[in-house]
Amino acid sequence: MPQHPWDGKASTVAAVLYLGLSLLAAFVFVALAALKGETSWSARLIGGVWVFFLTTIILMPVVIPWVRKHAEGR
Repeated sequence: MPQHPWDGKASTVAAVLYLGLSLLAAFVFVALAALKGETSWSARLIGGVWVFFLTTIILMPVVIPWVRKHAEGR
């Protein structure tokens, strides 16, 4: 029986997924703050770091079980 690509890698896939989404959210925040143009670059970057950390904290307990369930359920 052929092996599924996620066998034994569910935690790695989950980490890539929630970190990627968190990074995307941080970039979107910085881009929107830059378009608004009312803050300094340091404030935008610090806000982006906050968005990255908070999004990671929120997504981690959601994405990990979803990926495991998807990997086991195939």
